[in-house]
Amino acid sequence: MAIINRRARHEYHILETYEAGMILTGPEVKSIRLGQANLAEAHCIIRNARVLLIGCHISPYKPAAMNNPKEPARSRELLLNKRELERLMGKLKEQGLTLVPLKLYFNERNFAKLEIGLARGKKAHDKRHDIKERDIKRDLQRRYKV
Repeated sequence: MAIINRRARHEYHILETYEAGMILTGPEVKSIRLGQANLAEAHCIIRNARVLLIGCHISPYKPAAMNNPKEPARSRELLLNKRELERLMGKLKEQGLTLVPLKLYFNERNFAKLEIGLARGKKAHDKRHDIKERDIKRDLQRRYKV
């Protein structure tokens, strides 16, 4: 089960994507498996040569919540290799670029991964154009459905 940040694709033009590991506790992993996470208000920053995910809300896992009280919206460190990190730091110095989380999922080895995107914000007319194209595509699919 993947948790997708639909708002990110609406608000930003995604230029590049990266796959990053996450440092999580056991109960957080179980909550993500149950789909109890929210990426809508989340964003990524680079501080002290570390990438941090801020604002991602992972609900407490009920059976472990009593023994392991963690803040649901705490900042979590992302794991990238050195080359990717240096590339991102260089790109973020450009005006108007930011890091946004796109998708939280488990890979084939059952590790939690976060797809992050290097993005540039959309203008209002870009958003309206995307909505218009999506509506036209939906209408065509309805008309020519077999």
